[in-house]
Amino acid sequence: MKYITSTLAGLLASAALVSAAAAADCEVTLRSSDTHPDGYPTVEGVKAMAEEVKTKTEGRICIEVFPSSQLGEEKDTIEQTQFGVIDMVRASFGSFNDIVPVTQLLSLPYLFRSEDHLHNVMDGPIGEEIGKSFEERDLVALAYYDGGARSFYNSQKPIASIEDLKGMKFRVMQNDVFVDMMAALGANATPMPYGEVYSAIQTGVIDGAENNYPSYDSSGHAEVAKYYTLDQHLMVPELVAISKASWDKLTPEDQAILREAARNSATVQRQLWADQEKASEEKVVAAGAEIIKDIDKTPFIEAMVPVYDKYVTTPEAKDLVERIQATE
Repeated sequence: MKYITSTLAGLLASAALVSAAAAADCEVTLRSSDTHPDGYPTVEGVKAMAEEVKTKTEGRICIEVFPSSQLGEEKDTIEQTQFGVIDMVRASFGSFNDIVPVTQLLSLPYLFRSEDHLHNVMDGPIGEEIGKSFEERDLVALAYYDGGARSFYNSQKPIASIEDLKGMKFRVMQNDVFVDMMAALGANATPMPYGEVYSAIQTGVIDGAENNYPSYDSSGHAEVAKYYTLDQHLMVPELVAISKASWDKLTPEDQAILREAARNSATVQRQLWADQEKASEEKVVAAGAEIIKDIDKTPFIEAMVPVYDKYVTTPEAKDLVERIQATE
């Protein structure tokens, strides 16, 4: 065991030396943080961006990716990026809610009809407009990644209509919008830590929860809640941002290279995410999960009127929501 430990330490030290040596060859090294593990679609997306930037700048600019929360959790690394301690960060829009208020609107239930609709919104004028809001908080938005779509799953029965949800108990994140969403659907929200969901479903404390395919798969929840309803009630974008302090040190030409590479990396990340979703779906189905896809979302969407009335209160917010909904 001592040999294994010392060997591992030696390998890590060697890797650090190689990384330091590689960074020394670059005129500019940008440190980028991600909470997800190495190999995860968001991490691989930023790596693709790094490769393109290094190639197009002939090695002058390097992006060093730190996965697995090595530099801290999302909210901490966002703050560090704002102050220029870290150069770049990849984080969910949800983690920006207290910093950039407009991001809260992107967490409204059923705001996006599909992942294609989400991409069309974020890659167009609306996404560009939202991106400018980050500059007021010392961040420059570079690219929008895909965080998947959250759907309901439970241990009791197939849910094919809004009536099927009545009275059921679902775990949700500690978020007022989520709690109000469940009430509007006639179900009961039960906020609890993610790590307690498996046993809570298994023991009947709750009937189910909600998340995307990969999380439904990797958490083992498919073992105790075999009915998965593809209602896609929530799609929250992911953002790759750079510190304005680091951005301002770059030439306009290098800024253009970073922007293009970031946007190209979004295509890579989204494809990797789609592949992961497909693999997870196939895995849970093979294990006995039942996927309910043929549902009419209209009643679900119509039930959200009181939720939107509560959270979309300003003329600016109402205009943005209407423009998002009108995007093809």
